[in-house]
Order: sequence, then structure tokens, then C-alpha cells
Amino acid sequence: MLHPLHEDAGEIAGCFLLMDEYVECSAEPRSLLVAKLVPNRSPEFDFKSGCETWGVAFSPDGSYFAWSQGYNIVKLIPWPLEDCRISRKIASRLKLDRKGRSQSGEKIIDCGQNVWGLAIGAPQPENGGRSSVNQSKCVSRITGMVLATGLANGEIKLWEVPSAHLLFNLKGHQTVVRSIAFISNENFMLVSASRDTTLRVWDLNQDGNLVRLLDDHRQWVYCCAVSPDSSKLCSVGGGKTLQVLLWSTISYTVIRKLEGHDADVVSCAFSPDGALLATASYDTHVIVWDPHTGESLMKLRHCSPAAATLDVDDGFRTGFVRAVSFSQEGLNLASVADDGLLRIWSLDLQMPITVAPLANGLCCTFSPHGGVLATGTRDGHVKFWTVSRVLPTLQHICRKTLRHVTSTQQIMLLQVPKKIKEFLTYKSF
Repeated sequence: MLHPLHEDAGEIAGCFLLMDEYVECSAEPRSLLVAKLVPNRSPEFDFKSGCETWGVAFSPDGSYFAWSQGYNIVKLIPWPLEDCRISRKIASRLKLDRKGRSQSGEKIIDCGQNVWGLAIGAPQPENGGRSSVNQSKCVSRITGMVLATGLANGEIKLWEVPSAHLLFNLKGHQTVVRSIAFISNENFMLVSASRDTTLRVWDLNQDGNLVRLLDDHRQWVYCCAVSPDSSKLCSVGGGKTLQVLLWSTISYTVIRKLEGHDADVVSCAFSPDGALLATASYDTHVIVWDPHTGESLMKLRHCSPAAATLDVDDGFRTGFVRAVSFSQEGLNLASVADDGLLRIWSLDLQMPITVAPLANGLCCTFSPHGGVLATGTRDGHVKFWTVSRVLPTLQHICRKTLRHVTSTQQIMLLQVPKKIKEFLTYKSF
């Protein structure tokens, strides 16, 4: 349970102890920042190699949150947080059943190596939960959520959620596993991206057997992401060529190479409807693409001078973009950059609608139900931010509805006026 550190810590504001972490809740009603998790360790270990939070992740159903807090440790926490203003608002809005859930459900996982990649996934229910012929061929079938951790020595450890029981230890990469993504369709696969310049695909229904080795990148692979329908895989890496690759998850061949960045590309994310792909680069830009056509739809520039006007104390004054994440409704995009700023972009306006100081930010992800953004920093801390919910336009509702039944290419083949096609695709905002 969370315990107040001060007698006046109450419903609106306060500081709470979360097992061995502090959760600070903001009292300012207009403040984006609503909570913060801080590892229970001496400050002298902050900002030293190994203390970074390289990964934060929510479970697909929004019931758990995990973060790599540095020094080999991953914390798995029931979500929403107990005894915090953010918790009551989220639980009320989402009607989550929180009876019987408490912070006693937290798990501290020692991975044995520094953790660089982090993801939580779950298999897609097969035939509504009924058994099938294919299921009998599986060596062992995973039925619940899984936490995957990519380690500095190239190993990948998978843990059962919420028990934190070790399921598999996958070996094959030669060095740091930087990113992890799940493929959840009729199969349950794991894709890993490594500094050894390769991606590997593992079959989790076959005891984690390696089924594919993808080696088209020539330099470090920083990140990988799977489209919501699990039909496409995006991988991004270093170098001046082969920075952004789109793969088919059926043939595992490259179907498209996206060109437009001028430096290493370090993060990628699909929109919830799969119609957009965002990539972030050290060239200070985020590019939003149509993954079906390969067209660059917009380029979002990050400028560092704005950081000088805010209370930002970090060692970086560049526009290097570290991470991107789409909001659940797909109307906003979050980015974290080395200029010490967190930006929430409106895709319709193609400009930030919110800018907040975030020193040493490394990663970010939206909760699956929207409204909350988690960010990880170089000192091992996690901050939670509320993001105003946006009322979608008729155009956005039409686009999102169509994405469940058709693709951009199919829409462009419809015998309708060009203006209608532009309305139904992302050619105009």
C-alpha cells in the first residue's frame, strides 16, 4: 500500500511511499505532471551509467505498468497507482475493478543485466478461447500476459505477469537488445532489435524458438514496432541508408524503405489505427509517414532554443529526438528530445499544443486507454502526465472506422471523387 509521508498528504496533493519508491502527486490542477516514481537508492548513483530508465510499458489491458529503474531492476506495478489523484480519476473514467488490488501486487524483478528493451504483450484469444487443431502442435501455449526484457548482454528474459515467474531466457543476439515488440495474431511472436545490427523473431508458442533472423540493417537497430493488425513490422537504425525499414510479418521480407532522415533514427511507433507511422531521429525531426504508400506526410522539427526559457537543467542542449508515442485516439503525438522538453503535438495543427520541461528524457508511452503519458529519464525516474482528451472530428472518426476494414491502397481504388479520397485518407489534415 501507499503510505503518506506527511500528515497533510490527502486527496488532492501529497507525497506517498510506494513500497520503496516515492510517488509525488501534483496539487496544481493545470499541471501536466501528476505523479512521479523515484527508485529507493542513494542520489549518488543517479546519472551514472546503469541507472537509466530506457523503457516504460503499460500492459495491453491497462492493468499493469513496468519500468526499468536501472541497475538490472524492473518494477512491475498494478495500474492505476494506489492512493493518488491520478488513480481515482483513471479508475473512475475506465470503470476498472480495483477491489482486492493493492500495491502488495508489485514485483521487483532482478534481470541480472542492465535492461534496455521493455514491453508487455499478450496472445490474441484463439477462436474465442476455444481450442484448435493448431494449438495441439504447440510445445507450450502462453495464455496470459508476458513481460519481455532486453538485456545488455544480448539475452531476452520473459516473465509471466503478474507473478514475475521466469518463462524463457532467449539467447542469440551478440550485444545489447535495444527494443522489443510483440506480434499478436493467430501466432504469438516476439521481435527483438539489437545493436548487433539484426532483428530476431521468436515463436513464444514454441518455447521461444528462433524462427527468423533479419539482417538488412548495416548499423545498430535502435527500435522496432508492430502495426496494430500485426501485418507490418517497422525497424529503425543508424547510418545514412537503410534507416527505416518496413517488413511483412508473413514473409519477413522488406516491403518498403523509407528515406527522409539525415541522421540515426532511434524510435518508431504506429498509430492505433495503423494508418500512420512516426519515426524520430537525431536529425531533430519526427517524420509522420503513410506506411501503406511510403509517403512522408509531415515533418515535425524540434528546436532547442525554447529550452532556455524554461527551468531545464540537463547536460544536453540539442534537438536530438529520443522517443515518440501516439495517443490512443491517434490525434496527438508525444515526443521526448535532448533539449529538455516534452512535446505533445496536434497532428491536425502540425504543431505542439503542450510543451513541458523534462530533463534527460529517454522514453515515453501512452497508456492504452489514453489520457496518461509515462516518461522515463536518465536518472531512473518515471513521470506521469495527463493529456487533455480531444473530441475527434467527423473526418477522424471516418478514417479510423475505415482502418478496421480496409487499407489506404483500397481506399484510393474506390470510384469516388479525389476530395473524398483525401478526406478518408491522411493526405490532408
